[in-house]
Amino acid sequence: MAGTVLGVGTGVFVLALLWVLALLLCALLSRASGAARYSVIFVFLGALLITAVLLLLPRASEIPAPEAEMKIVDAFFIGRYVLLAFLSAVFLGGLFLVLTHHILEPIYAKPLRSY
Repeated sequence: MAGTVLGVGTGVFVLALLWVLALLLCALLSRASGAARYSVIFVFLGALLITAVLLLLPRASEIPAPEAEMKIVDAFFIGRYVLLAFLSAVFLGGLFLVLTHHILEPIYAKPLRSY
């Protein structure tokens, strides 16, 4: 299914955006005073009309077209192994530095007191 996100098409997102904007506009217009307050009804009816048109006149067919078989090709095959070799060398070098500077850190003897 090309053009889908989370299993739904773009129409669902268009309808969700339409209703979010309509509800936001209704909330803003409900705080208005005078005749502008009653335009909430027209915003709601307009969103309802647009939703009805989008639902009744779908553009895609209900039966999805058969998908062509895709061949997956890894074009970055050699570069991936070069990167793996480089990161392995850096890891081993860092492990060697940890070994020499942390684990094999010399412990010096404390001087004896002489009276």
